Amino acid sequence: MYQAHFGLREAPFGLTPDTSFFFNGPQSQKALNTLLVAARNGEGFIKITGEVGTGKTFLCRKFMQSLGPEFVTAYIPNPNLAPHSLILALADELAVLLPKDADQHQLLKSINLRLLNLAAQGKRVLLCLDEAQAIPVDSLEALRLLTNLETEKRKLLQIVLFGQPELDAKLALPEIRQLAQRITFHYHLGPLSRDDVEFYVAHRLRVAGFDGARLFSRGAVARLYAASGGIPRLVNIMAHKALMVAYGEGRQQVSRRHVALAASDTVASRNAWNGAWRTRWPWLAGAGVLAAACTLSWTLLNR
Repeated sequence: MYQAHFGLREAPFGLTPDTSFFFNGPQSQKALNTLLVAARNGEGFIKITGEVGTGKTFLCRKFMQSLGPEFVTAYIPNPNLAPHSLILALADELAVLLPKDADQHQLLKSINLRLLNLAAQGKRVLLCLDEAQAIPVDSLEALRLLTNLETEKRKLLQIVLFGQPELDAKLALPEIRQLAQRITFHYHLGPLSRDDVEFYVAHRLRVAGFDGARLFSRGAVARLYAASGGIPRLVNIMAHKALMVAYGEGRQQVSRRHVALAASDTVASRNAWNGAWRTRWPWLAGAGVLAAACTLSWTLLNR
């Protein structure tokens, strides 16, 4: 909608994990380095935690993309599965050939054979589990048993858990303490700092094709940080809405006011709707920021 108006090739604040937009900030870089070092050391379990919207899935995709050809990766985005179903999902990811109606013993034997064949080719196998806080306890135990598969030199399977902080509570349960003891590398993704938000916004705009001086004013970035708490997903949502509002008004720069209006339209924002906005901009009252912005945008397009 607004790309041409602001000189952009594409929308800069999408929510899909497009790795071309990966932000090399201090936290994300440390987390990525932790993953790469742990993977190359051949550790059994690696854990990455972070609140909702801090970029765990994005980091997972970037990590898998950064691994060399010596790695074979398996990715399970929704591991809320019973033990047998979870192991079947791993077998499917590794292209394991299974006999019809294979029982648990045959399933594990086939996976072990596949892992041994890959190891003989000099390959390391790494399983990434997103939303790991949703894995049932008995399935976590099944994963632990899978990491018992090894040669005399190294583990045949490494597992990376990406999850919300609830994952830590689950790993603290006595019945899976053996798994918790095997996690040798871990990192917690926190929110972006105020300066990080400044660089993050500029980075995404640059990747999207913006070559001007400053599209978001300093006040806009400050308001964006305050409203989002530094959570990248919220930054993306509100920055996108602010661009829509600025475009709807025919402005060439996003102001603090545009971000404040975008924040007021975002349920997860720290800042609830302030009645002052209704007084100063009555045309927004009852309609919602996006509806008003779209109406103005349509008017501009048809002038």
